[in-house]
Amino acid sequence: MELFKGFVLCLVISVGPIYSSDDGMCVAREQCTAPEAKQTNNKLYSADFNKYFSAIEASVAAYVPCNSTNCNCHADVLKADLKPFKAQGITLEAINRAKQYGTHYQVVDHRLYRQRDCMFPARCSGVEHFVKPLLSHLPNMDLIVNCRDWPQIHRHWSKEKMPVLSFSKTVDYLDIMYPAWAFWEGGPAIALYPTGLGRWDLHRKSITKASTDWGTKESKAFFRGSRTSDERDALVLLSRAQPSLVDAQYTKNQAWKSPQDTLNAEPAREVTLEEHCRYRFLFNFRGVAASFRFKHLFLCRSLVFHVGDEWLEFFYPSLKPWVHYVPVPVRSSPEELEALIRFFQEHDEMAREIAERGYEHIWNNLRMADVECYWRKLLKRYGKLVRYTVERDASLIEV
Repeated sequence: MELFKGFVLCLVISVGPIYSSDDGMCVAREQCTAPEAKQTNNKLYSADFNKYFSAIEASVAAYVPCNSTNCNCHADVLKADLKPFKAQGITLEAINRAKQYGTHYQVVDHRLYRQRDCMFPARCSGVEHFVKPLLSHLPNMDLIVNCRDWPQIHRHWSKEKMPVLSFSKTVDYLDIMYPAWAFWEGGPAIALYPTGLGRWDLHRKSITKASTDWGTKESKAFFRGSRTSDERDALVLLSRAQPSLVDAQYTKNQAWKSPQDTLNAEPAREVTLEEHCRYRFLFNFRGVAASFRFKHLFLCRSLVFHVGDEWLEFFYPSLKPWVHYVPVPVRSSPEELEALIRFFQEHDEMAREIAERGYEHIWNNLRMADVECYWRKLLKRYGKLVRYTVERDASLIEV
């Protein structure tokens, strides 16, 4: 009788008006209106649900798994990032112009040198962790490594192409993406991770160990994080209105001064990455740039809801919407978020399948070996584009 769900058939024998009691039964005195409201809501949900069904079906049908050998899942990103320099190569003039945008490194005679001052020492240390083991295989080169959160070389604002390496960007930037320092150290520092989020190799083990069976996970959406953007407000407001559907709360950040900074509520306690695994639906939002949280969420074997598609890291393009995660438009309303969450609550097996594909993709294609492989390919192909003789800069220190 699923076809008649949400409808109430009122058979009235008595003469006189009809009304609806609080429990939805029709009794005499005034007209029943609740069934019409339910019918309207069901129609709205049906339209959304059909849209989600179609998107999932089409995306899964078109999906071709990538070649996971030799970090080839991410090969297209590297090719696209280096393409602007293919014709003229990387010149000394371009390097000199780019120095203002990042930390200057040199590889000379298989030794690594860096400018004395590094804006973020832990981030530089994370970068150096990946570069040093490769030195014996690298030609001489200059590198300008941006350790800030924001990319530097805008496609339309920058008159000349400059080779600046950044961990994250949008399609509007020409920066060359590299695997972030935070795969080793120097990630966001909070009370739970006072030295910064890092050691991807260890988190892969600890989060996967904490991941519970799908059937034991709480069937609700979850988010914890600071209010770095008001794009997160809709989910937090939905949580306050429907706490049985969503648990989304703001935590403190370094700029927190009062409850106004956490959307007029006291800040929630911080939650470990492992604790996220208790929930079936995990939301990811961008931070200042791409979110360091994103890759960790998949390890819970929970369904990841990824808000926005503007910001990228080198491995993002290998993940496909509706195949590995649920794409969520930026500025979705609380009502739109509710419809999306309820769809996957009601289609539990479909949610579990997407979650499992997401986990398998990250587990198999974003190993520490893949991160190291990408660094190796990046620097070797970058080195082949150098069009000048690299001379040792005496102002740099060996690291």
